[in-house]
Amino acid sequence: MEIIRLGEAEPARLRKILQRANHRIFSEEILGHVRGILEDVRRRGDEAILEATRQWDRVELTVDRLPVGRTEIHQAYEQVDDGVRKAIEAAIERTRRFNELLRPRAMWLEEIEEGMVIGAKVTPVESVGVYVPAGKGAFPSTCVTIVTPAVMAGVQEIAIVLPPRPDGSADPAVLVAADMLGVHRVFRCNGVAGIAGLAFGTATLPRVQKVVGPGNPYVVAAQLAVQSYGVDMSVLLGPTECVVLADGDADPKRVALDLLNEAEHGEDSAAILMTIDEGIAREVRHHLEAFLQKLPSPRREYAMAALSEYGGLLVARDMEEAVAFINLYAPEHLQIATRNPWEIVQKIRNAGEVLIGQETPFSAANYAIGVPAALPTGGAARYSSGVTILSFLKLTSLASLDPRGLERVRPVVERLGHYENFPAHVMAVTQR
Repeated sequence: MEIIRLGEAEPARLRKILQRANHRIFSEEILGHVRGILEDVRRRGDEAILEATRQWDRVELTVDRLPVGRTEIHQAYEQVDDGVRKAIEAAIERTRRFNELLRPRAMWLEEIEEGMVIGAKVTPVESVGVYVPAGKGAFPSTCVTIVTPAVMAGVQEIAIVLPPRPDGSADPAVLVAADMLGVHRVFRCNGVAGIAGLAFGTATLPRVQKVVGPGNPYVVAAQLAVQSYGVDMSVLLGPTECVVLADGDADPKRVALDLLNEAEHGEDSAAILMTIDEGIAREVRHHLEAFLQKLPSPRREYAMAALSEYGGLLVARDMEEAVAFINLYAPEHLQIATRNPWEIVQKIRNAGEVLIGQETPFSAANYAIGVPAALPTGGAARYSSGVTILSFLKLTSLASLDPRGLERVRPVVERLGHYENFPAHVMAVTQR
């Protein structure tokens, strides 16, 4: 594993780290593949979804097996042991608590000047499609972190799409999590085709107003593409990425463990150590090499790629340079393992989440604390946030004038209306 000094790094190497795997989303190969499936689903509906599932997931389904029935959901409870069920319950409860703290007032009004009242009304999005990945494992935690805030927001219709397992079944832990949250519309099919089905609506899949869910570049490209058909994409949720910021006081063994936490997700993930102490970087590398041998295949290969292809061990001249790089990179996950972490937090502008101290591993935030685990990737943390209750709410502004208020605003309307050459705007306040 290479140790890279920021000030001496080759520009091409830094560009690759900054671009991450998300740059593949915009390749003509992926965009062309996605456009073909979307157009096929738009024209042929369920049959196109079944064909894509047969071709790309190698699972043969019939139309009646696209939706998951109640019998399979009941069986899922028998397949998931008590420990996992209780863990899902705890994760849902903590996610509820976090999102309840974010909940805005349903409506507010305030008289800001005599005769002039303004306010806002908050209402939920009516329908949402959630994609839960399955290509590199089973992810009931993804269901919890996305569906819980949608339910709390009051979304009327929530539909979940997840790829089938090789035998055609749906992951039982995901079914249990969805059922605990009161969501019963679950569909098994190819990810790209399923997103297309949610965007257009088919005889089986409902049409939704918003799609959200992490996935590979093909899945993310599909979510980007359906926006041109009037479906909102909540946030760019691509391959996972993390940065651990460490100084000489950090425990290198823990740093290595936390880097592996995210690196094992996939070969297109990215795990970065950012430090101002090259000695720490060497110790972390030593621990990484030892821990990698303990990971089973293919997680070991995933982690090795995430630490070398799009990640690495970076050494900055000082903390100022380290923080500047992190704000430029805008990581999905950031852990601060320094002597005075709360001082560093004040300087971080761009990150999906910030975990403070080495007692707060990424896995705790992913599974158990209740903070969002569906977070912006690929630098999207510069302009967007993780999935919370706010992701499924929309704000409608309110305003009311009485005669006194109308008299106050009339001069502004007249002057700007004349300047912009909108005579009817002016007449609306002068001729009433």
